[in-house]
Amino acid sequence: MRIRPETRRWLIVAVIFLAIVFNYVDRQIVSVLKPMLKSEFNIDDDGYALIVNVFTICYALMYPVAGWLVDRFGAGKVMLYGVLTWTLACIGGGISRTLGQFTFFRGLLGIAEPSNFPAQIRVVTVWFSDKMRATANSLCVAGSSVGAIIAPPLIAWLALSYNWQTAFIVSGSVGLIIVILWALIYRDPPAEVLAKNVKASATQVNTEAFKWSQLWKTRSLWGILLIRFISDPVWYFCLFWLPGYLQENSGLSLAQVGMFGWIPFLCADLGAIGTSAWSDRLVRRGKAPLQARKIMLTTVSLAAPLCLLISYVSHNPVLTICLFSVIAIMCLTWVFNTPVVMSEVFPVKNVASVLGIAGGFGAAGAVLFNYFVGQLIGTLGAGKIFTFMAFLHPIAVLLLWTVIRKEKPQS
Repeated sequence: MRIRPETRRWLIVAVIFLAIVFNYVDRQIVSVLKPMLKSEFNIDDDGYALIVNVFTICYALMYPVAGWLVDRFGAGKVMLYGVLTWTLACIGGGISRTLGQFTFFRGLLGIAEPSNFPAQIRVVTVWFSDKMRATANSLCVAGSSVGAIIAPPLIAWLALSYNWQTAFIVSGSVGLIIVILWALIYRDPPAEVLAKNVKASATQVNTEAFKWSQLWKTRSLWGILLIRFISDPVWYFCLFWLPGYLQENSGLSLAQVGMFGWIPFLCADLGAIGTSAWSDRLVRRGKAPLQARKIMLTTVSLAAPLCLLISYVSHNPVLTICLFSVIAIMCLTWVFNTPVVMSEVFPVKNVASVLGIAGGFGAAGAVLFNYFVGQLIGTLGAGKIFTFMAFLHPIAVLLLWTVIRKEKPQS
């Protein structure tokens, strides 16, 4: 059966969304099952840290490589083999019998997972015009927050109802379904669709690009790297520190955090999709695409000073969750839309590479920030950390307007 391009592109978005959901489920299995895994492999926290670090190092190192592979071989192939590999890695974790085997498969998962996001931004760039690109991108990436929301109850239910191995095998089996769906649904866009969406012929798309060494000489690349380096850590703070903060500073129990701690992340998903759609609406009303993204990102960054209020309402969990919900919308809007900015600034053949490099810088910024939070939050207090956070997105806005511009390779 022949599928119309207008229909196929949304089916592709649906498959990517599903892939990103289970990307995050696969990633979080270890953290949810930590006590069981420590008992199974007879390890302490140092052994658990080794497992996590092997995954993280492989993931960080592979991110730029995955971007280059997408630009070199195309999103279709890289996404297919990436999902297949991380599926086998997840199933492999479930059938592992020794710590060495399990650690190997977690490293393999770290190598395979970065294929997802560079492939996704390449697909969105070639399949959607600038009037719909931000909305389509946000719908794809929303799978990350959905995965973070459903992972704990799903994994816990599988492990408690059956055993910990079942959680890995079932999640990996879903990956096999995604591989089949991707193979059946994904196609590169027809030449006329590609030309319309990127405003260039297929020949220009395939030939107009910066070489890898030339990319590093562009002003906008360095601007994007700095933006991700300083803005991503605020979102990572929400992910890694908010549950503990609600327990230690707002007086919520673990059960109450389980009942209400997901609210900021759901708000972030819905809000970021809405702000992305707003920027697309600006484009449809005549704004230049890059300017529309800048206006939208600047507007949501007006929420940054709310970080200053968190310490003053920490005794009130309702107000704390409300503030974090607004801040999370701002953070996730930037996470969703900086890749869209990349697609407006760089040639199609470079977009995945730029995202891969930027993703690595964003993760590095988060690692550095989390280290200092862990070192200083006990001595300086959370208030000083929140004051610092309040200035990060305004600085990113300054970089966005002064450094980021359309980049075209010389003929």
